[in-house]
Amino acid sequence: MRILAADLPDPGLAAFGQDPWWVILLKALLIFVVLVVLTLFNIWFERRVVARMQHRVGPNVHGPFGLLQSLADGVKLALKEDIIPKAADKAVFLLAPVIATVPAFVTWAVIPFGPEVNFFGHRTPLQLTDMPVAVLFMLAIASIGIYGIVLGGWSSGSTYSLLGGLRSSAQMISYEVAMGLALVAVFLYAGSMSTSEIVAAQDRLWFGLILLPSFVIYVISMVGETNRAPFDLPEAEGELVGGFHTEYSSLKFALFFLAEYINLTTVSAIATTLFLGGWAAPWGIENVWDGANSGYWPLLWFFGKVFIFVFLFIWLRGSLPRMRYDQFMALGWKVLIPVSLAWIVAVATIRVISLEGNINRTYLVAAIAVLLVLTVALMFVGEGKGEDTDTEPADEPHDAFAGGFPVPPMPAGGAVRGAAAPLTFAQAPEGRTTVTAAAEENHNDE
Repeated sequence: MRILAADLPDPGLAAFGQDPWWVILLKALLIFVVLVVLTLFNIWFERRVVARMQHRVGPNVHGPFGLLQSLADGVKLALKEDIIPKAADKAVFLLAPVIATVPAFVTWAVIPFGPEVNFFGHRTPLQLTDMPVAVLFMLAIASIGIYGIVLGGWSSGSTYSLLGGLRSSAQMISYEVAMGLALVAVFLYAGSMSTSEIVAAQDRLWFGLILLPSFVIYVISMVGETNRAPFDLPEAEGELVGGFHTEYSSLKFALFFLAEYINLTTVSAIATTLFLGGWAAPWGIENVWDGANSGYWPLLWFFGKVFIFVFLFIWLRGSLPRMRYDQFMALGWKVLIPVSLAWIVAVATIRVISLEGNINRTYLVAAIAVLLVLTVALMFVGEGKGEDTDTEPADEPHDAFAGGFPVPPMPAGGAVRGAAAPLTFAQAPEGRTTVTAAAEENHNDE
């Protein structure tokens, strides 16, 4: 007789909060250790995968297969000189990395790793705690991390750091809206916001399949939420030197680095929990192995699914170029959010009709598909209207500072293409001649 996830005893929310203090403390300690070790592994894994994609070797010196490279980098950061800029707000400058890192750990308090197990002689779920609004708790805690990035950029006293922090705040707020809307459909189907109950609701079919648009929107949003390539605009090296952490060094920079990789694992764990059945074994395994969903084996399925998303992050970083900032924001506000709203209406309609059963679902699904197609099509209507197609520069003299200082507007005809204009002077001093770019090039050819 095979054991499905739904066939196991459902502890419900009453099973949480009953553990002895030492069990709670040990669970929290284990989560902290696992996340730190995962961070070291993910850094090594990313370097090896990207090196493989670029036909390089990657880290292979420190430890077997280079596994200790991340640890060596951590020691190097700890031994670096700790510099605080003279213009920085010292208290906020020191506090910002902590604010960015702590929420990354706290989010894992409500992530289910498995069913009830025998934990050092005590029967307890493989989850620190759960609550009726656990998913909202995760979103709220994850939103606090943005304060660390914004305050870090502001307190540095650097213009580039401030621009990186402002970019990050706009980016994460925009994509958190789309991410939250993508999860509404999950709440409608599961009938709960508890993470353990959402996992139990996927015992027959994962929500990633029956709620595919929500899954796709969440995957895109989680890349933007974590500031990872191709959405790493807050730390665009070509524009902002290093972004919000330009002025940070030593352990304070290491905390920002740690927060980024833990957030990468966190959003992957949330996607696994809400869309890929959580700790439940993949299809087919429970048919040939009765104990696949019992004991500590679900840890294997859970982290296996998480590493699939981690590999997706690395694959995107090694494949795609960085997006332009206006395109990136337009994707969030003009595409993801409208599609999410239309999809929520469709899912709510399907759920109501499924419960009442008065309308043929085939025609309903077809009508909703047509509605989604029309919604997407309307986003691109008029996309190119109002653009000036004349790219030739105007004949009239252009005042570069007419639109204000210090950022002049673009020329009326668009960006100037081709060679630079000749260098001319109003009054040439005695003994000097006016030099042009063309004349200098001809002189060099001779």
